[in-house]
Amino acid sequence: MEKILKLNQKNLAEIANRIPCPTYNRSSIKTGIVHVGIGGFHRAHEALYTDQLLHDESITDWGICGVALLNFDTKIYHTLKEQDGLYTLIVKELDGSHTTRVIGAIVECLYAPENPIKVIEKMASPEVKIISLTITEGGYNYNEATKAFDFGNPLIQHDLEHADAPKTIFGYLTQALKLRKTRGLKGCTIQSCDNIQGNGHMTKNMLLSYVKRAEPELKDWIEAHVSFPNAMVDRITPATSASDIDYLTETTGIDDAWPVVCEPFKQWVIEDDFIAGRPIWETVGAQFVKDVVPYEKMKLSLLNAGHSVLGILGALLGYETIDEAVGNPNISAFLNHYMDVEVTPILGDLEGVNLNNYKQSLLERFGNINIKDQIDRICSETSAKFPIFILPTVNAQLEKKGSVKLAAFVTAAWAVYSLGKDESGKELTIKDAMKAALNEKANAAIDYPEAFLEIDSVFGKLKDAKVFVNAYTSAYQNIVNNGVETCVKDINTNVLNNH
Repeated sequence: MEKILKLNQKNLAEIANRIPCPTYNRSSIKTGIVHVGIGGFHRAHEALYTDQLLHDESITDWGICGVALLNFDTKIYHTLKEQDGLYTLIVKELDGSHTTRVIGAIVECLYAPENPIKVIEKMASPEVKIISLTITEGGYNYNEATKAFDFGNPLIQHDLEHADAPKTIFGYLTQALKLRKTRGLKGCTIQSCDNIQGNGHMTKNMLLSYVKRAEPELKDWIEAHVSFPNAMVDRITPATSASDIDYLTETTGIDDAWPVVCEPFKQWVIEDDFIAGRPIWETVGAQFVKDVVPYEKMKLSLLNAGHSVLGILGALLGYETIDEAVGNPNISAFLNHYMDVEVTPILGDLEGVNLNNYKQSLLERFGNINIKDQIDRICSETSAKFPIFILPTVNAQLEKKGSVKLAAFVTAAWAVYSLGKDESGKELTIKDAMKAALNEKANAAIDYPEAFLEIDSVFGKLKDAKVFVNAYTSAYQNIVNNGVETCVKDINTNVLNNH
């Protein structure tokens, strides 16, 4: 066995004899991008595209400063700090092989709770042209019921009172942009890389809502000097497991405390709206387009919603990974029907996209037995995901008086899931900011199923849609009486008979 090498800059030349590593001079790279949220997805996606770009040695001004925003990001911050921003990307191919390389695009790391002013100063730095975000769907502080920014959030109230020590992205961005304005600097691009339709619009609307209250005189400057491109991002990136870390050490002799694992597929479709310049990511596979919306809608309502469908139904059946759920022919047939009957009719024309091929590719990607994407990861924060991935499909179908039965079934299954046990009575690991409220309404739903739909911040006005409520109530009773598998079989048979 080769000697174990700790992943860091000092050992990089030696590590390069074992697996591909950055060949560019990292010490000469300037930071042009501040990225907030340095979890697995960013490191498998934007940071990889940027790393590929930096191998063109004429490009030296697009290094990434990774910001760990939240208190629980301490571990990833310390890991990357100790490894000089370096980490290993392990791509799990469909044939079971692994492609491994070291990524070097993150050239600086900051931990926001430790030094908020340093992060604000970095975001305001003249060399920074882009501030990009992976802060999860819930990070945008949007309330589905009011369709507005949630000023009731205690963290937002904290930021309004403590401008120099913010806790949310809105507090940081506001203070950084204020510094740019008062110093007479240029604006920048704020780029969301989260799974939200119109993620650029959402970012702009939520930020301006906050700014109007926190720093009203800044609003016009932001409108004139900051751009917010929409983008569609795609790559399945499961949580890194201890066995992934062990595999890396055993096969390469490299000690990386937090490598990233992902599937081979990746996609990034971006609106070309960068007010202060941008990397030429299109040379390494990104697509720049005039209108991202159709691509986003397709991906969120098919891939992301599909993940949630498999996760919720799979969890109730006792599965632990997504490939196990999609390996159940009844569940995969149900997902197919959901995509064909309820989602496809609301997508409209997608130029250059073969939808049937796309849907088929999703089932193959979900079924990649090497990825082992944990169901509890996919089901985490469903309260933030449901309004974005599933509700738009339901609302569009209600408007055209189309089918909502399959989405209603998934919603009923989520209500049962929120009781906290699978069908065999085993405890479920539920990770959701609204866990207590979901559980309370799920318990009330035992006697009165509609109670679950009363969570306005998740379901909006869905409880007023009689057609949906009837389909949901019927599905709820069916699941309770017969179990998910029997219900899904019956639904599949009915769909086939009706089409």
